[in-house]
Amino acid sequence: MDMGLSKLLVFFLFSLIFQTPAFAIKQSYIVYMGVHSHGLKDAMASVSKVKESHNEFLASFLGSTEKARESIFYSYTRDINGFAATLDEEDAAAIARHPNVVSVFLNKGKHLHTTHSWEFMLLEQNGVAQHNSLWSKASYGEDIIIGNLDTGVWPESESFSDKGFGAVPSKWKGFCENDTSTGVPCNRKLIGARHFNKAYISHGGELNASTNSPRDNDGHGSHTLSTAGGNFVPGANIFGLVNGTAKGGSPKARVAAYKVCWPPVLEGGGCYDGDILAAFDAAIHDGVDVLSVSLGGTAADYFGDATAIGSFHALMNGVVVVCSAGNDGPGDYTVTNVAPWILTVGASTIDRAFVTLVELPNGKRFEGASISKPLRGGHKFYPLISSAQAKAKNASAEEAMLCKEGTLDPKKVKGKILVCLRGNNARVDKGMQAALAGAVGMILCNDESTGNEIIADPHYIPASHINYTNGLLVYAYINSTKDPKAYITASRAEMHKKPAPFMASFSSKGPNLVTPEILKPDITAPGVSIIAAYTEAHSPTENDFDKRRTGFTTESGTSMSCPHVSGVVGLLKKLHPDWSPGAIKSAIMTTARTRDNTVNPMRNGSFMEATPFSYGAGHIRPNRAADPGLVYDLNTNDYLDFLCGIGYNQTTIKLFSKAPYSCPSHFSLLDFNYPSITVPNLSGSVTVSRTVKNVGSPGVYAAHIHQPRGVLASVEPNVLKFDRKGEEKSFKLTLTNKKLGGPGEYVFGELSWSDGHHYVRSPIVVASKAAVKKKSAQLGVVGGIRSGI
Repeated sequence: MDMGLSKLLVFFLFSLIFQTPAFAIKQSYIVYMGVHSHGLKDAMASVSKVKESHNEFLASFLGSTEKARESIFYSYTRDINGFAATLDEEDAAAIARHPNVVSVFLNKGKHLHTTHSWEFMLLEQNGVAQHNSLWSKASYGEDIIIGNLDTGVWPESESFSDKGFGAVPSKWKGFCENDTSTGVPCNRKLIGARHFNKAYISHGGELNASTNSPRDNDGHGSHTLSTAGGNFVPGANIFGLVNGTAKGGSPKARVAAYKVCWPPVLEGGGCYDGDILAAFDAAIHDGVDVLSVSLGGTAADYFGDATAIGSFHALMNGVVVVCSAGNDGPGDYTVTNVAPWILTVGASTIDRAFVTLVELPNGKRFEGASISKPLRGGHKFYPLISSAQAKAKNASAEEAMLCKEGTLDPKKVKGKILVCLRGNNARVDKGMQAALAGAVGMILCNDESTGNEIIADPHYIPASHINYTNGLLVYAYINSTKDPKAYITASRAEMHKKPAPFMASFSSKGPNLVTPEILKPDITAPGVSIIAAYTEAHSPTENDFDKRRTGFTTESGTSMSCPHVSGVVGLLKKLHPDWSPGAIKSAIMTTARTRDNTVNPMRNGSFMEATPFSYGAGHIRPNRAADPGLVYDLNTNDYLDFLCGIGYNQTTIKLFSKAPYSCPSHFSLLDFNYPSITVPNLSGSVTVSRTVKNVGSPGVYAAHIHQPRGVLASVEPNVLKFDRKGEEKSFKLTLTNKKLGGPGEYVFGELSWSDGHHYVRSPIVVASKAAVKKKSAQLGVVGGIRSGI
């Protein structure tokens, strides 16, 4: 036989022996058939019947009951209807086409779901902190004390358990108010809990015995405090969904709650300046290292605002204060908490989504977000109606579109999926109002301003939050047919979504109304669909009709991004106890990133390119902040110079300066040693000065400039040589207006210093003419801690 032919025959025979036809490959599948018709009470009696029905169903595909029994290894017999079985691809596909089957999918291996934002920020990988992680380097923030000004704390949450904690740090001087049945007991983790409400009561606030304590009856405070410093909590879930491990930024830190926010009164405010200032005063005395403050109001002159005042005193005592930027975006000039001694945080997304699909009978499918169970009855299309069509007799179409309380007609809504428009009232309340009117599900559609930002909320009924473009298509579909229908799938977590991060539409933006020369916000961090601890005093919808309780939930807002940064600050305080608050702020800002996971510039909620007025210096990178190379340091006298520069006289400043101080004979705001550079009135040429301190090894740093459009920029000197740690060097940046746009039009660039290993980057913001004027002082309510719309 020919040798070549022989080899070919051998190859053919081996192929026949080892080749398995594609249709014969068996894998394990989940066959999901919706919900059982039996109730929980008679579930036990129904178990055998359900198993037998699954066997009979599968036997109709496999040819015998015996084969079906061999194939099935799980029958879901309680509430979920379905089974898990070993099937070949052809049989799985045939089962999927059966009208009683919702879905058939591979039994894939999964990682535990966690708060995930910490993994997105590279503090861990697959649930494990790497050796170069700031978590590892900073011992998880061990014994750092993080205080939180908010709605109090739910002490029973496992996020605040003291299991494994040693003695309380000796520097701690605070306590827990636990003198009534509604008080908060201290432990070695939760070492402080106090409440402040006299200012609230003076403005008409009313409290009863069950609420007049540090206990968190709202949920916001527990969520923010656990995000900043909560324990590792395995098995955290939301109504049995998204099971995983919750954790805070400094999980081994000690935490203290200062309750200053109460049910809103008078213009929606519930956090009053008097109470806020009292809490700052107490926290500084108690010995906190970090204060996380997720509240704010209209931007005000610094000493007409309790948060600015309190945080200045905290600064003088070495306490870093981190505040939320506000939830009034996407409009310009909306950022709050703009004092330069505050670290102000915007909100952006992470690369995880809780995907819930909206399906139409015409085959169109829209990806939305939610944390909710699927519609009952299997893959059944339900009648679809817009809330405007479902309006009650005496309601306006505009308010009905928003699904506000009392605007829906139950006769029109019952048994249907209701389409609501986002805005004005809370997202979860829209779903609750839909449920109360008899809807079986809700589709929440963005308006143009909220664009692509969709948020996973724990809705009371099956729901999906879809973006603006898809919302238009849903409304168009409703108007195009006499019998519109839809289906909403169950929620599932998906990772590595792109683009991420992008800026949340609600995140407040610059420019800074009070001092245009200071860029605000300073930084952005995860603030959309964040999982953390919650109160069990009520449900996430806060509606009495909703009897559900959960120890963890998702929330969104700059309130959620703020404690992410607070947690990172705790780690940096532990790793670098000698760093000033100014050095910590600089390290966080100059190591931030401005590109997303597609390596393109960060975008906003409409997927247009974002600017530093949205994200400040960029998205936080904790591991880089641990070793920034150089910092733009600021001490108390630098801030006093700043106050002189904006018009506060020396007599006033002496009242709050701890040491003797005199205003400099000349001071330019442009020379204030801030890590970002903003020139709001560039008519010809201007030179700004900065000083950097080496906090790393000796090295040589070269300057690199990305020039703002229409601006010529140069640095002198453009090389800085550092021979020792702690050495400081100054430089001058000259900006010349060559061809800037119209008055008030801002352009953006950046200056970075690099030794080949470190990249110390500062945003440059320039306008041709002053776009804003200093805002007059405002006193009054600080309110609005929640986004929710």
